[in-house]
Amino acid sequence: MKPTTSHSSPLTSRYAALVIFAKAPVPGQVKTRLCPPLTPDEAATLHGSFVIDTLERTQLAATKLKLPFDRYLACAPSFTHVFFKIMEERHGVKVIDQVGDDLGVRMNQAFDVLFKKGYRQVLIIGTDVPTLPLDLFKQTLTLLDSHDLVLGPALDGGYYLIGLKRMAPELFADIPWSTDQVLNRTQEKAVTLGLKPALLEPWRDVDRLEDLQALIEANSADSKKPKNDRTFSSRTAGVLETLAKRLRSRA
Repeated sequence: MKPTTSHSSPLTSRYAALVIFAKAPVPGQVKTRLCPPLTPDEAATLHGSFVIDTLERTQLAATKLKLPFDRYLACAPSFTHVFFKIMEERHGVKVIDQVGDDLGVRMNQAFDVLFKKGYRQVLIIGTDVPTLPLDLFKQTLTLLDSHDLVLGPALDGGYYLIGLKRMAPELFADIPWSTDQVLNRTQEKAVTLGLKPALLEPWRDVDRLEDLQALIEANSADSKKPKNDRTFSSRTAGVLETLAKRLRSRA
């Protein structure tokens, strides 16, 4: 049955969609700004662990906080890639393709697909924020009740999350993606379009070497906590510990 906006529909309790934008962890095609000092294989391993982290943490947010969203994995180059078929099976996430020549086109297309399915709120996140607090998902859904647009500012001038409750194609046009102007230009466009925006807490995503180094330090501090209180998955913690040793040896 397709989701609809009717209050008597299945979306009465699950009216939002959370879309995770992800690339397949192919060496040489992901986390390229970390290479060097990382090798393409190391960067791909790190990225793959981040994707799994995001799937696990969004599932935890949905169950622990009882958040009414369905999860979608927007895949590049294609949801038919074996990695994404495994993610679909293991993590119970719906898969769709990313379609478009740049990030803005791809995000706008994903919003279009999900709003046409009948969802009243749609969120998009990347996979570069493995320590993002689960409560920020709840905050986003709450803010969208009284705002048109929610943005999660990244420390590098972009955003790690965007939420909308209606289509706004102009929001994604003529944006200098992968620059420190993304958030500012998006906010300016929101004002021009008459959208009521809200901002979440700024958070660090992992694109540059300094981001990776900060994450390694955070993981080191996290490892000293009791196991049940740790933020990092044991998988990503292991990857970061290995990378830290290799980076020290290369320095």
